Amino acid sequence: MSEEDVRAELERLRAENDRLKQQQGGRTVSLRVSEKGGVSVYGLMRFPVTLYKEQWVKLLEMADEIRAFIRDNEAKLKTKEGGAPAAKGGAAPKKRGAADDAGGDAPDDDGRKTFVP
Repeated sequence: MSEEDVRAELERLRAENDRLKQQQGGRTVSLRVSEKGGVSVYGLMRFPVTLYKEQWVKLLEMADEIRAFIRDNEAKLKTKEGGAPAAKGGAAPKKRGAADDAGGDAPDDDGRKTFVP
């Protein structure tokens, strides 16, 4: 292949790549069976969302209720794109620390320990 052919092919591949990214929104969502036999959804977040079959069935049966809840609480809910809900006053949410992420006892502001799952 000549250098001109290589450049033309590179340009064609870049255009195709851009087209595919736009079609998929940059990220595809896929399903897999986890090592422990759960259903894992990849592509929503950094890590997969994994639940057992009966948990997914229960969640899917609640689909209309979940949609209604989201609609009813639209003003309070954030979006991944950074759209924060409108502030209605009150205290800011408590910051979560490493102990919160790991689960276990996390000290409250007044020094007491509260279990955080």
